[in-house]
Amino acid sequence: MSAPNRDFIVKIADTKEELQAAQALRYEVFVKELGGDGDLVDHEAGLECDAFDPYFDHMIVSDAATEQVVGVYRLLQSEQAKVMGRYYSDGEYDLSVLQNSGRKILELGRSCLHKDYRGGMAMFHLWNGLSEYVLKNDIEVLFGTASFHGTDLEKLAAPLSLLHHNHLAPEDLRVRSKSYESMNLVDKSNLDRRTAMLQVPALIKAYLRLGGFIGDGAFVDHEFNTTDVCLILDVDRMNERQRKIYSGAR
Repeated sequence: MSAPNRDFIVKIADTKEELQAAQALRYEVFVKELGGDGDLVDHEAGLECDAFDPYFDHMIVSDAATEQVVGVYRLLQSEQAKVMGRYYSDGEYDLSVLQNSGRKILELGRSCLHKDYRGGMAMFHLWNGLSEYVLKNDIEVLFGTASFHGTDLEKLAAPLSLLHHNHLAPEDLRVRSKSYESMNLVDKSNLDRRTAMLQVPALIKAYLRLGGFIGDGAFVDHEFNTTDVCLILDVDRMNERQRKIYSGAR
């Protein structure tokens, strides 16, 4: 799949070089910026990789002028999850409510942008590419973990509580953290919603604008130095305004 335009090219990586460019960007963001690590991270080559990479489709956004990969999304369809034996998020969340739903699901992960391209059009093109991918593959529900930087729940009490009180997934989509950390840390009546929302990462806010939900409970990932929540987006529940945002120029 390729979607060239004036500034960016969006496609699924189909060569070793493109995959390594994606892994190099992930290393810049998740390891060097956020302090993450992992058993298969290649510090010598500067690549953030793991055992799941061969099973995922890797969507990349490249600057058309320089051919540099500046954005990444990692996508796992249910058929490939069966080959792998599990979803990546299985390590953190009980996904049985989604797996037993009879609906076609897609796991998203490792979404990141090069620091020089944040707040611009690169993310728009990444979302557009994802929308096309979902349509092409008849995906009904998207899910995946998203992270707050750091593992101190006390410092994250306000934004986590905001997500719990206002965006908890309905029961038919409500996955639950396996190493359960309650997100109900501040009473709703005591929350400063505006201040709390300012602490929510941009990616999570983007999903919320599309009508996304949050699973039950956070997961503290000490290896990656993050506190994770599970995002779920039901395509059927999106209203027309949200669909237009999601599909963008398409």
